[in-house]
Amino acid sequence: MGIGFKELLVILFIALLVFGAKRLRTIGTDLGSAVKGFKKAMNEGEEEENKQLTQGEKDADFDSSSSSKSGSKSSSV
Repeated sequence: MGIGFKELLVILFIALLVFGAKRLRTIGTDLGSAVKGFKKAMNEGEEEENKQLTQGEKDADFDSSSSSKSGSKSSSV
């Protein structure tokens, strides 16, 4: 129940009539650039999140190992 091929052609034809071929090409180029930039920003955000999660796991491992060592020292004193 989506847009079929015939409906898509009608929409594109109406857009061509409203904007004209040159303006429609410019709109398509601008829209493509915007989508590309959005995808790039999403990927950079995911990479940053993964770095923070990885760093957080390393910090948690370090904290748990150092606290268990310091805990054994304090109990022996």
